[in-house]
Amino acid sequence: MLLPLITLTAVLTLGKGLPASAPRAVGMSADRLTTVDRVVRRGITAGAYPGASVVVGRKGFSVWQKGFGRLSWLTTSAAVVPEESIYDLASLTKVIATTTAAMILYDEGKLDLKAPVQQYLPEFTGEGKERVTIEHLLTHRSGLPPGLQLWKTARTPAEARAQVLAARLQQPAGQLYNYSDLGADVLGFVVERISGQDLDAFTAERIFAPLGMDDTGFQPAGALLSRIAPTEVTPPRGYPVRGEVADEAAFALGGVAGHAGLFGTATDLAVFAQMMLNGGEYNGTRLVREETVRKFIAPVADHRALGWEVAAGERGAGEYLSHSAYGHVGYTGTSLWIDPEREMFVILLTNRTHAARARRPGIIIADVRHDLADAAALAVTDEPLLRQVAWPRTFRVDQARDWTRGRTLSRRPTTKAKLPAAATATRPASATATATRSTAPATRTTAPATRTTAPATRSTAPAKRPTAPAKRPTTPAKQK
Repeated sequence: MLLPLITLTAVLTLGKGLPASAPRAVGMSADRLTTVDRVVRRGITAGAYPGASVVVGRKGFSVWQKGFGRLSWLTTSAAVVPEESIYDLASLTKVIATTTAAMILYDEGKLDLKAPVQQYLPEFTGEGKERVTIEHLLTHRSGLPPGLQLWKTARTPAEARAQVLAARLQQPAGQLYNYSDLGADVLGFVVERISGQDLDAFTAERIFAPLGMDDTGFQPAGALLSRIAPTEVTPPRGYPVRGEVADEAAFALGGVAGHAGLFGTATDLAVFAQMMLNGGEYNGTRLVREETVRKFIAPVADHRALGWEVAAGERGAGEYLSHSAYGHVGYTGTSLWIDPEREMFVILLTNRTHAARARRPGIIIADVRHDLADAAALAVTDEPLLRQVAWPRTFRVDQARDWTRGRTLSRRPTTKAKLPAAATATRPASATATATRSTAPATRTTAPATRTTAPATRSTAPAKRPTAPAKRPTTPAKQK
């Protein structure tokens, strides 16, 4: 049953983050982008989350930046505003903080991806752990388990850290993919050992401050509480969570961990995404070399790059992002996908773990992520191959498949893009979205006028979806 919407008013905000542009000026259809609004609101009315923050960007500009609903289900709660509302980013911490910190140290010649972890952390001991490398940590092939119940076994952050370092391998290093929060935590410890700084201090000084991401960081100040979306209501720590990391293991580690603990706004993340598209530079500030970005976003194995996921038609990437797209998702209902080929990104921040009124919020947020990426990609009008794709009659949120009962999220089928053959050929990823392109975007709008009419008037047969689910990797620590 659908619930009454707290507010159906979408708040369009501009200011912080990237400069704004009309969709048409950067080769996108405003009519098609309105589907983004419908998809995100559908998740609210279904009871998956009380509000959401969305930014779609292209060619150096924010194209579709809106807030939906409220920070909580209370009618007195503040409305979501992308440049003000702060969310627990959950596993986006792995890429925005920990992986980027590793990129910086690699760029400076201080971190060897092929080196054993023990070269930096001699205390990382145990059977077979001498063969675990930094690259294994980044690709989730270290053999470490998905996670530990540190909130039950550790009384202090120091004890929690020791237990992470002492964790036994579940399989030999490099043997198979096994998504692991512990691997990201160990990588965070490596960053701290090399830099001589705590992870929160290093990322604030070397990433967030240089990029002007003023509302991004670990352990937000109490003065920001009214701007922060609440998460868990009845967690093991015994009180409702707001302004503290929701992940209990990260909380046991002191609130700063390689796998979780980062907070931020959608507009801050837009700046980060543009920095990645620019090949490691934003607004005159270079964090890393372009070659370093290319190395870290290149596919390695099992739909993984170094730290990042590779868009493969699942886990929120949709069907129509290019084969060079990469990103990540977070358990609290967050996601970030970046497409270098199309010079675009898609950001979604929600707090679906906060008192969800839906029976299966995990299924709903997965469908919302998927549809959001599809709607954004299919709104591109200056790519001939995409213009050949028929606008879907329905999206996943229209079907509401398994939202109240049925198979679990981990068993949902994987879908792959069904673009013309030429579009599906793998092309080398370019990390750089050339900055000069954003100075005269209007000249790039080549879409025929007939493609910018309302979606309903051109609904043809939907893109064919495969009937058999793709083989999935082993079960991760948490379904996102």
